[in-house]
Amino acid sequence: MSLKPLGDRLAVKYVEKEEKTEGGIVLPDTAKKEKPQQGKVVAIGNGCFEEDDTPDVKVGDMVVFDKFAGTEVTVDGEDFIVVSIDDVLAVIG
Repeated sequence: MSLKPLGDRLAVKYVEKEEKTEGGIVLPDTAKKEKPQQGKVVAIGNGCFEEDDTPDVKVGDMVVFDKFAGTEVTVDGEDFIVVSIDDVLAVIG
């Protein structure tokens, strides 16, 4: 099954990072309180850009999105978030 966002939305796959304290202690999943606000773009809707625009975001980019943005979905056991292009704050890299 594939995930194809509609309109001005992006499908983003959460990228879980191993979190460490400054002292090098790895924090377990139970110590993490919130979902990450970044992930890898896996699909882009047709309404994200005008035909003559140079896209700021493309499939494969790591992006940071607004904390309360989007809708979480699970497809084939993997967690994604579908966010509006307006909720993308930055591209990492």
